[in-house]
Amino acid sequence: LPEGFLLSVLKEQLGPHLGASPLDLLAVVGHNMVGRVQVSAGEQPAALLAALELKDLLHGESSNDIFLDLMSEYAASGVSGVVPKFLTPETRAIFRKGTLATERHIVKGSSAKQPFIALNEHLCMEAARRTGFSAARTQVSDDGQVLVVERFDIDPVTQSRLGFEDCCSLLGLEPDKKYDSTWERVARLAREWVPPTRLVHSQEQMAVTVLLTFALGNADCHSKNLAFLYAGLDDVRVAPVYDMLTILAYDQYADNPPGMYIDGRKSWNPDKALWRFLQQHLGIEPPRQRELVDLVCQSLASVVPDLIQRTRHIEGFAEVGRAMLWQWNAGMKRLNNRLTVVVPDFVEAAVDAGVARPVAPPQYAAKRIGESELLAPRGNRRIRPAS
Repeated sequence: LPEGFLLSVLKEQLGPHLGASPLDLLAVVGHNMVGRVQVSAGEQPAALLAALELKDLLHGESSNDIFLDLMSEYAASGVSGVVPKFLTPETRAIFRKGTLATERHIVKGSSAKQPFIALNEHLCMEAARRTGFSAARTQVSDDGQVLVVERFDIDPVTQSRLGFEDCCSLLGLEPDKKYDSTWERVARLAREWVPPTRLVHSQEQMAVTVLLTFALGNADCHSKNLAFLYAGLDDVRVAPVYDMLTILAYDQYADNPPGMYIDGRKSWNPDKALWRFLQQHLGIEPPRQRELVDLVCQSLASVVPDLIQRTRHIEGFAEVGRAMLWQWNAGMKRLNNRLTVVVPDFVEAAVDAGVARPVAPPQYAAKRIGESELLAPRGNRRIRPAS
């Protein structure tokens, strides 16, 4: 079922008429889920809504207002996520000439809590795409508030739906436990399900995903944002990168740790644990690790001029843009001991281009739980003899 904003819209619109239990809502959204599984009251899955024209969303004066209006109209789309999003039915070519008539997209909006998250995700996804590994294709509205994502669970040749399973469900976790897993467990899923002919590439796809997570400052890379696609048991692969963004650019998330554990801990400075994980659990030796790190860092560097340009010229984006530049720069340093190419300092490049220097966000520090504030600091405690 959907989550977050879309779920609240569904309950508001349908609750008074059909009820708001999970099965009540599934009866409405079940025909348009991501992946192969569809639920419909009839023998055949219900038809999608009428075609949606995306031109106004991408190039209108107030794309977020248009998005909110369309959210109510398309609330029966079965896509989960905390960021407001919905599926569009068949639409004309947006990403390339000659798009087939069955093309579908996911459209996502921004919010006051996470301003310009659409532009944030678009730039991060563009960096992911430029690595050469699989990544969902995106397009952002002129004002940076609405994102259009090309669906990757539809076979571009046959137009049939591919199977889609996120790692949260494959690990048997409830959705609210999506942050409780580990990269080691996710890597094990690849070894268990991906056939040998696809395994090396799928493991490298997963490696690039984890490297992007640390390079971009994506604290929201959890087990529901990692998945597998399949046409059959002999055709399983790691899904393209999706939902990649610099969530640390927002003050309320700036001290969040990574979304999943590596070597038993969540830290933005995993040190040798990251390289051990790549070698022991994904089979990637140090020479190939260096090549992948270089690839990720060069991809970010190639997107930085666009990030700087939008930071300077899109009204209201400067604060988020500067924070993204700072986080991307910090991300390069996290991967520095495997980096073999020269990458410019992103912050200095932005300052040279006329962008105000960003302020460093607060540093994440683990908090002690269960220890009384009345106790003296460790090492200074003394047992007083009885008088």
